Amino acid sequence: MLQRCLDLLAPALQSPDAVVVDCTLGLGGHSEALLERFPEARLVALDRDKEALRLSGERLAPYGERATLVHAVYDELPEVLHKLGIARVRGVLFDLGVSSMQLDEADRGFAYAQDAPLDMRMDQTAGVSAAEVLNTYPPGELVRILRAYGEEKQAKRIVSAIVREREKEPFSNSARLVELIRDALPQAAKRTGGNPAKRTFQALRIEVNGELAVLERAIPAAVKALDVGGRIAVLSYHSLEDRLVKQVFAAGAATTAPPGLPVVPERYQPRLKLLTRGAELPTEGEIAENRRAAPARLRGAQRIREDVE
Repeated sequence: MLQRCLDLLAPALQSPDAVVVDCTLGLGGHSEALLERFPEARLVALDRDKEALRLSGERLAPYGERATLVHAVYDELPEVLHKLGIARVRGVLFDLGVSSMQLDEADRGFAYAQDAPLDMRMDQTAGVSAAEVLNTYPPGELVRILRAYGEEKQAKRIVSAIVREREKEPFSNSARLVELIRDALPQAAKRTGGNPAKRTFQALRIEVNGELAVLERAIPAAVKALDVGGRIAVLSYHSLEDRLVKQVFAAGAATTAPPGLPVVPERYQPRLKLLTRGAELPTEGEIAENRRAAPARLRGAQRIREDVE
C-alpha cells in the first residue's frame, strides 16, 4: 500500500522545503520512497530500534542532509520537532506494528514460527522482555493483557497453563510457549484464525512495547504537528490500532458545537477532513506480493483549520 500512502500525502508535499515525518522508519523503505517521490521535501524519521536506524541510515545516506534520523519513540514527536526547530510539518506517515527486520531476525523473539529468546522489545536497550512479563506478572494481569491486546477468548486457559509451567521452570524461549498454547487450547479453537499462538504473541508484544498507550498519545500529537493543509496517513495491522486511529480522526472531523446552533462558530468547526472512506484494504495483488500486507488498514486525514482556543 506504499503507493497509495504516497498518493494520499502528495498534495501536501509539493511545496518547496515541505517537511514530512516517517514515524516508523524501520528499514527505510517508506522514507526512501518519500525522498524519491518528493525531491524538494525534507524528511524526519523516527525509530526506537537502534539497529533499524543503523541500517536505514546506510540506505538513506545518498540523500544527505535531506534526511534526519532520530532515535525516538513516535509519541516523542513533539519533542523531536522542537529540538530540530520545526514548528509544523506538511505530512506524517505511520506504518505500525512489527518491521520485517524484527520479524525476520530470530533472536528478537517476535515470530512464533521459529524458536528464539522471548524478548520482543523494539528497543533492546530499554524495558522488560516478554519472558519477564510471562515469568513475573500476576495471573490476573496476564489474563487482562491477552484479552485486551490479543483479543484471546481462551486467555484464562492459556494463563493457567503458563502459571503452572513457570513454577517448574521460567520461560525463556518462544518454542516452549507456542507448544504450551497448542496444548492448552481446545480443538475447536485450534482450527480458526491461523497459528493458535498468534494472539498471545501479539498481546505480549503490545505490552512489552506499550504500543497502544504510545499510539494513543502519538496520533493526536501528529495531528497537532500538521500545518493547515498537511496530511497524515496511518497503516495499522490489527483492529485495536485501527480503532484508535479511527476514533482520533473521527473526533477531529466532527463539529463540537452544541446542537441547535443556527450558525456554527469557528472554534467548533472540524479540524480534519477524512481522506479515506473507512479503512482502505490492500489489493489481492499486494497481498500476493507480500502476505504480511494482508491485515493492513489505511486511514488518512487532512488538517483543515487551526485549533482555536
